Amino acid sequence: MSKTNRRTFLFRVAAAGTALAASQVQAQAVKLSEKDPQAVALGYVEATAKADAKKFPKHTNDQKCSNCALYQGKATDASAGCPLFGTKQVVAGGWCSAWAKKA
Repeated sequence: MSKTNRRTFLFRVAAAGTALAASQVQAQAVKLSEKDPQAVALGYVEATAKADAKKFPKHTNDQKCSNCALYQGKATDASAGCPLFGTKQVVAGGWCSAWAKKA
């Protein structure tokens, strides 16, 4: 293999890695629907005030995805990932029954 071919090969490997990373970020941008089966099972709502008070009596309106220990973004992000919902993003002002206070 000549130097030119090696250089071309390494460039293509780097470009493929960048494209793969970009596609994963784009796939993560899918917003979680309240009708998603996993969301329904955990009582997820896009606005914490819409949480079912009868079904979740310990819920308070100050509990939001953005201040949950599972929220994978900054508190100021409009939405971010949550390990409970795979690659789908939750709304910062949302809530689900798995909410846990951020340390």
